[in-house]
Amino acid sequence: MRFDSYPIPEGFEFSTARAGFKYKDRDDLGFIYSVKPAAGAGVFTRNKFQAAPVHIARNYLENPNLRGVVVNSGQANACTGEKGMQAGYRSLEIVADRFNLGRQDILPASTGVIGDQMDLGLWESAAEELFANHGNRSPLDVAKAITTTDKFPKLVWKTCYLGESEIKILGMAKGSGMICPNMATMLGFVCCDAAVGPQDLQEILQYSVKQTLNKISVDGDTSTNDCVLALANGAGEGSVETEEHKRILQDKFVELFQDLGYLIVQDAEGGTKVIRIQVRNASTSSQAESAARTIGHSPLVKTAIHGLDPNWGRIVAALGRSEADFDPEKISVYVAGIVLFQNGQPVQVDMDNLLAPYLRRDDISIELDLAEGTEEYEFLTSDLSREYVSINAEYRS
Repeated sequence: MRFDSYPIPEGFEFSTARAGFKYKDRDDLGFIYSVKPAAGAGVFTRNKFQAAPVHIARNYLENPNLRGVVVNSGQANACTGEKGMQAGYRSLEIVADRFNLGRQDILPASTGVIGDQMDLGLWESAAEELFANHGNRSPLDVAKAITTTDKFPKLVWKTCYLGESEIKILGMAKGSGMICPNMATMLGFVCCDAAVGPQDLQEILQYSVKQTLNKISVDGDTSTNDCVLALANGAGEGSVETEEHKRILQDKFVELFQDLGYLIVQDAEGGTKVIRIQVRNASTSSQAESAARTIGHSPLVKTAIHGLDPNWGRIVAALGRSEADFDPEKISVYVAGIVLFQNGQPVQVDMDNLLAPYLRRDDISIELDLAEGTEEYEFLTSDLSREYVSINAEYRS
């Protein structure tokens, strides 16, 4: 099946409804429905304040015959106690009854304001619309319905072949703030029409997220509701039967999440630039990661890039407080491919005029050579602007 000129995995239907959880003028409830039982996989936030839908979805992943994912926007159902857990279960029952399913057949996800109790009356009325619309909405409609402060919906698709059989994979995500990798830091959903065992699907998802979504950041905050959920229903002709098939599918998942991760950073709250931080020649992979993350989380580095200021001093200062081991007299720092710091001191160039045209671009690279080994790490982050402060100062209003 194809919708709006992009391929949709076989055996999946989509629906949205306008519940009015927070947003009164748009759809804010989405349902991804598999017409046949599907294997599921998931990765979840490591924040200790985990929302009710996170607890419920983690438990329901054990069901080998999942049929869908329901997502609401506007109410996070986080820090809501036992009442919130019961409301989470009841919301699933409301949707499941309309689709003639059991509540354990549906994985929940929520995003929005933390602490508010869910209004089950809104679920009751919205579920009718959700059922009436199923099969008549597109994945893009669902991607729009699950947004909060996002400026645009995020939808990516891939295809590959397992033997002679084509496999379709479609992913969507929401997220533009409260983004810091410690699992996946966002809501993300993947549909795949290959026949894949639950264990293989879980391994593919975990590996893919670690290599991609765990390497992005906007503001250093990890949410209570973060999750990435995948369904594979076998409605297509292909199946994962060998390790080579598993590798092929995993590579496509990685590509899909790389694209979604980039879109999230590109859509950063108040952001104007994607900053790609590359650390090379570290002694260990964990030290390369620490160096990249410390620089990527630095407000001083992020505001300098926003202000078009090639301030290498902020970069080396952040590097110096990371857990990376290096000789300060040996490192090199490049911004937009131009070396600014080498052998413990700045390179004598007119960096402001030299870098001015590069810093106006939407994508900026920062590269560091630690001259200690062979390990490397790449990390995506955004700049930091006044608008970010305004958005988050007014989030609950």
